[in-house]
Amino acid sequence: MPGYRLTCLLAVSTVSTVSTVALAACGSGAGTDAPESPAPSPAASSSPAMSESPAAVSSSPAAPPADTCAQAVAALTERQRLAQLLTVGVTGTDDAVAVVQAEQVGGVFVGSWTEPGMLAGGGVARVQDAATLPVMVTIDEEGGRVSRAEDLLGSIPSARETAATMTVEQTYAMWRERGQGLRELGITVDFAPDVDVSDQADDTVIGDRSYADDPATVVAYADAAARGLRDAGVLPVIKHFPGHGAASGDSHTGAVTTPPLDALQTRDLVPFRELARPGVGVMVGHLDVPGLTAEGEPASISPAAMALLRGGGGYGAAPFDGPIFTDDLSGMAAITSRLGIEQAVEAALVAGADVALWITTDAVPDVLDRLEDAVASGRLTDEQVNRKVATVLRAKAAPGCV
Repeated sequence: MPGYRLTCLLAVSTVSTVSTVALAACGSGAGTDAPESPAPSPAASSSPAMSESPAAVSSSPAAPPADTCAQAVAALTERQRLAQLLTVGVTGTDDAVAVVQAEQVGGVFVGSWTEPGMLAGGGVARVQDAATLPVMVTIDEEGGRVSRAEDLLGSIPSARETAATMTVEQTYAMWRERGQGLRELGITVDFAPDVDVSDQADDTVIGDRSYADDPATVVAYADAAARGLRDAGVLPVIKHFPGHGAASGDSHTGAVTTPPLDALQTRDLVPFRELARPGVGVMVGHLDVPGLTAEGEPASISPAAMALLRGGGGYGAAPFDGPIFTDDLSGMAAITSRLGIEQAVEAALVAGADVALWITTDAVPDVLDRLEDAVASGRLTDEQVNRKVATVLRAKAAPGCV
């Protein structure tokens, strides 16, 4: 089956004093899981024309139907639609090709354990060739100690060092160059920049991954990094909503609690308020937030947290209609101590996430079986699934959804 490559035309816009770049060819998904007619996509004008009069043919091409993306979603089987909502870590090219061929998952994640040959040896092209829809090829590339492409692209400074030693303009240039390098390796999504506001020691869980303990500094530098990635054709994903910087604990090893929601408003939520705009994704963390999440229900599986991000009004932001990703659902004790992977994926999607992320491929068939049961029983509705799939397909410029 022919594969597809993700290609995004980039358009620049300005929101207040913060520059943001919309992925014009990628479009954006629906703002909620409620039913809504998909908006026509200007970039989809190359779709085959319907039969029309000679007069119409002699002028400009007919606009595509308004429901092009809905048609693309409807063409998938239920299991294929559900698979588009999964991004899974792979050990290398063979693992990635196998899971894409078997289940047509929407994305793969390149981790520190992934064989380097997948990026350096043309493995990503093989993965895309195995797909009937474009595959999100995702990575954690923040710079500093969180750099999965350092061996191939060289090192770049951590966020904290960047803010201390570089200008905003230099940061943009660095990230545009980094994004171009990632794109050449086949990466289409980077889970960066980290927009947590933190004064933690460098070697703590967030630490030097944060640009600063000042929200305005974080906004300026993270915006530059995100713009650089977008201008290189890589989707940036800001993290960890609603803010990990002042939280207690490390979600890799156990439950993490943030300050109350009211306290987050003037600090941790500020970067999301300014930067959760068209042209980015948002990753939601495994964070217990007093005043927002229910007891034992971290933000990554919390309907209240997802609604806060989607609606925006609860923290003074614009509504967010881009893709919402979970943090890793299988390798972090903040979630695994509470739920198995099948239950966690279902809970995250029911809560409002568009993409459930975890780090192995073994459980994909069982997860999809569980999600099919969730749809059959009404725990996850067809409308929710279709909205999420449309959001994902637009984010990766899938045919019919550009």
